[in-house]
Amino acid sequence: MSEVSPKSVGSAARLSFAVLAAFAGIYVIWGTTYLAIALAIRTVPPFISGATRYLLAGALMYLWLRVRDARSTKDLAANANPSGTFAGVNLPMAALCGVLLSGVGNGYIIWAQQGIPSGIAALMVASVPILVLILDWAFFSKRAPTAQALAGTAIAVAGVVTLVMHTHSLSGHAGAIYLAALLVAVLAWSLGTLLQKQHARKDNVLSFTCAQMLAGGAFQLLLALVNREWRQFDATAVSAGSIAAIAYLVVFGSIVGLNCYLWLLTRVPAPKVTTYALVNPVVALILGALVLNEQVTGMAIAATVLVLVGVALVLFQDFNPLRMLQVRRERLALCAARSAQLKSK
Repeated sequence: MSEVSPKSVGSAARLSFAVLAAFAGIYVIWGTTYLAIALAIRTVPPFISGATRYLLAGALMYLWLRVRDARSTKDLAANANPSGTFAGVNLPMAALCGVLLSGVGNGYIIWAQQGIPSGIAALMVASVPILVLILDWAFFSKRAPTAQALAGTAIAVAGVVTLVMHTHSLSGHAGAIYLAALLVAVLAWSLGTLLQKQHARKDNVLSFTCAQMLAGGAFQLLLALVNREWRQFDATAVSAGSIAAIAYLVVFGSIVGLNCYLWLLTRVPAPKVTTYALVNPVVALILGALVLNEQVTGMAIAATVLVLVGVALVLFQDFNPLRMLQVRRERLALCAARSAQLKSK
């Protein structure tokens, strides 16, 4: 009878723990980033704060990758070429994903939070799996969604429409421009997710993420120039709270969170990874109400239920507990049959 080596068991256990830790990272950490963004933009203009976040995170990751590569090769001279850090990375595609995800996707969310509560912003971003499903069907895998997924899409869209129609009463000063920016951000993030799923590989995921963050930060810096944010920015007026929030976003929101997201996409099916969309809004709504005293009305709760139920139907469209039970029984029967054959020999 063949035996499973302790080494293989240990490796599987480490991978399982790493997957759980990465999921915890995007579930909890990304839910808290909406609060951090709201605190950061109190004294730092939105695109400047976003550019600072991603450029610092990208620079720190680049330095770490250089040190890691130097230690692994034990040859600093051979590592003098900066392109070595990005060897094997499709830089144009990494830059495009960076613009879509970190640049437009995150940048417009930051800008929109000037006029939309953090919890509501997170809830609208929860519709990302819906757009991923539609874009994947139309332009990527061409796989038609199931009836359950279509029903979930309709329910989630109803929730988003409810939010859009009642955002003014929820925030008191929301403008159509903020809602439009948020919708563009969701579209860009969805498209970027599908593109990076195709082009990021297990062996270069960290380098891909680094290049992506640097590109996204540079794009947000360009947006800051276009938006003339430097004219109204006063570095001496930046509060300690904003500095702490940006530092948190650099370390946890970008370096930890984005790496967890990309790492999971190279090892776990994308529908499972996007389950973060079910948890982030709940964390953001709770923190927004507790820390920022954001209003949570009955309408907001109803819209939350609609969006989360719809997203859940889309994410778990292939979930069939009866089929899973049947497969498990078949596997157990096969194992029992093989065991009986070995004993009879």
